[in-house]
Amino acid sequence: MTTSDSDLRPAVESAVPSWRGGFGRLWSAAVASRLGDGLRTAALPLLAVGLTDSPLLVSLVTAAGFLPWILFGLLGGAIADRVDQRRAMWSVDAVRCGLMACFALAVWLDRVSVALLLVLAFVLTTLQTLFDNAATALLPSIVPTTALGRANARLMTGQTIAGTFLGAPLVPLLIGLSAGLPFAVDAATYLLAAALVASIRTAPRERPPRATGRTLRQDIAEGIAVLWRDRVLRSLCTANTVVNIGMGALIATLVLHVTGWLHAGHSGYAAVLTAYGAGSVAGGLVAGRLSELLGRTRVLVAGLALQCCALIVLGTVRSLPVAVIALALFGALGMLWNVNEVTLLQERTPAALLGRVSAANRTLSTAGAPLGALLGGAVATAWGLNTPALAAAALFACGVIVLGPAVIN
Repeated sequence: MTTSDSDLRPAVESAVPSWRGGFGRLWSAAVASRLGDGLRTAALPLLAVGLTDSPLLVSLVTAAGFLPWILFGLLGGAIADRVDQRRAMWSVDAVRCGLMACFALAVWLDRVSVALLLVLAFVLTTLQTLFDNAATALLPSIVPTTALGRANARLMTGQTIAGTFLGAPLVPLLIGLSAGLPFAVDAATYLLAAALVASIRTAPRERPPRATGRTLRQDIAEGIAVLWRDRVLRSLCTANTVVNIGMGALIATLVLHVTGWLHAGHSGYAAVLTAYGAGSVAGGLVAGRLSELLGRTRVLVAGLALQCCALIVLGTVRSLPVAVIALALFGALGMLWNVNEVTLLQERTPAALLGRVSAANRTLSTAGAPLGALLGGAVATAWGLNTPALAAAALFACGVIVLGPAVIN
């Protein structure tokens, strides 16, 4: 049966999540953790550049952060559905705190190497596969279903502000005091997040009886099957994978687009990144209201179509101010997509399967990013530095074609 937007409209939020109790603590933990992530993400490449002059080795540090999602994302979702999600989250953060504290000590003692950076990035992201899937599954037990959209919007907006506008700008100041300080602060944010999550009190979740001898492989297969049978979620996942290929192509070549094609230099690159972050925050602030007015799935489809237009402008108009506006709009629409995608997944998935279904969706979509990065490099080399943006526009248009018929009559 075709699912129309009107069929989904009753699930759109009409309540505001309370800051008291579990949600306020979860929000604070997420923001604190993202602040530390922002510090580490900005500091690691600087550390890598100081250790090697090989572009390949520097890029491998970033690639090591993608690989665990492809290898272990489905496993992380299966485990998240088997365990207490709150306990899994604070335990993971406690382990990450210990790892970052040890790494900060290694930096202070001048005992770091590129190999250590690769191992650290890989292990941290491996732990993140469990943490993120558990967090997605935990939120519906903390806030009412009708408040999920606004709760997700507030979480993502707070994280964007902390990571983009607080974390990254602090790195030069902290490194000026000590090279290991950004990583020590990251460890402290993990410890704070672990304490906050551990203090959340939720009602015990009712779990259906598990068949004796049931394996993790069977659990994973069940999550994939549920995702595939739901026409809306299947189309959403397919569109997300295609779109992430375009995102990978854009992100991998954006610095070349701005500094090479626009001739805007490092300051121009900083300007478009800031515009993208500011747009993301603006999108998070209006995501709940727009979903109420238009319906969640209409926002998803219309947002993708407008992002396609922004990419076409970015790839055809040779002007830094236009690029700044295009990236700000692109960031705002991207946040609308993220909020509504996660909320729709939470609304349409049985609670006992949410970790696995979320993992299947995230793993498939994440796999598109490194493929897109390779595509972007090849397209830029063959046809010019502005063409990855146009290739991304074409992929976003494909996402609209995939998603539109499944959710709107």
